[in-house]
Amino acid sequence: MAIWLKKGISAEDDAAQVAKVRKTVEDILADIEERGDAAVRELSQKFDNWNPAEFRLTRPQIDECVKSLPKQVIEDIKFAQQQIRNFAQIQRDALRDVEVETLPGVVLGHKNIPVNSVGCYVPGGKYPMVASAHMSIVTAKVAGVKRIIACAPPYQGKPHPAIVAAMHLAGANEIYALGGVQAIGAMALGTSSIKPTDMIAGPGNAFVAEAKRQLSGRVGIDLFAGPTETLVIADDAVDGEMCATDLLGQAEHGPNSPAILLTTSRALAEDTMKEIDRQLPVLPTGEVAGQAWRDYGQVIVCKDNAEMVKVADRIVSEHVQVMTRDNDYFLNRMTNFGAMFVGPETNVSYGDKVIGTNHTLPTRKAARYTGGLWVGKFIKTCTYQKVKPEATAMIGEYCSRLCEVEGFAGHKEQADLRVRRYARRRAA
Repeated sequence: MAIWLKKGISAEDDAAQVAKVRKTVEDILADIEERGDAAVRELSQKFDNWNPAEFRLTRPQIDECVKSLPKQVIEDIKFAQQQIRNFAQIQRDALRDVEVETLPGVVLGHKNIPVNSVGCYVPGGKYPMVASAHMSIVTAKVAGVKRIIACAPPYQGKPHPAIVAAMHLAGANEIYALGGVQAIGAMALGTSSIKPTDMIAGPGNAFVAEAKRQLSGRVGIDLFAGPTETLVIADDAVDGEMCATDLLGQAEHGPNSPAILLTTSRALAEDTMKEIDRQLPVLPTGEVAGQAWRDYGQVIVCKDNAEMVKVADRIVSEHVQVMTRDNDYFLNRMTNFGAMFVGPETNVSYGDKVIGTNHTLPTRKAARYTGGLWVGKFIKTCTYQKVKPEATAMIGEYCSRLCEVEGFAGHKEQADLRVRRYARRRAA
């Protein structure tokens, strides 16, 4: 039976906090829908102290941001985007249009069609999340989206040059220095200066996540992204320093980011907690990471790998870092996770920033039913059918009888008309 050496606030316990933002977001979205650009401008001034002549950046402004960055930063952005582009293209190539004759004269198929427009949100208020530009914009571009607009809040009173450069190099058609619910609302609902999009993608704070939830259905969304979650599954194959580093590396995302250690080694569990206490005072982001660890951190000791799998699948973590003597045991058996990082040689930071897999992942147990952002999220798989005259009478007879069972007279007549029109050809 699993033993908790440290317990924290669970996602379920924290649900009440999520509900508190609902009314605020409802009011903001209603205001944007009613007053458009005027509401967006007032909200930007209120929340970001940002009131430029135009929120959309001009090409000279974009070029200036790119030129202001060191050459190494540009090269690093390009490297990261190339890895993400490569893997997204591999995923896109796995999606194939199909057309097959399922019965004589009956041809069924599907086409993979990219959505026409996407609004990509890049967080940047607390940390300038440059990598989020790669994850949404590059992936949408590979999917074949024709119009990609991107929004990020100002950072320290101006557009962040690295975020702007990443948006531009990723292929955004329009770039706006605009953040928060006002950005999500403008991209989804549209204003006189911002044409609405068909879909919204990208992570954000609790207000951004709630705005996406409320707008879901009016526009498509990638997924509901809450606070970052990380689960480290380890045994005595690794030490406390590595476990502590990987836990705190994700806890620094925010004060409500759960970081959990799951292990079969009590000695490793105790060593990891001591190592966290040692690292926090010297970690520049230790104040945030420390609060997250204090309030949401957990340490769980299990009897064996099988129990760790069961507990891990109940936790349903966004990120799972596996560092054991048999890492594939977990890769082959776990079913509920956003992304897995197999072995001590890799880590969540690689996935967050550069390696090629997408970092926009399901949280709050959503990994029970969905994966993370990938090229397929921007693609609609649309079916079609073609039926030859000699086949439609046969299909129509089956359809007619089934419609009669359901009481759908109009449906039945659609089938009966084809039977009457094409039965002679079938007989011939």
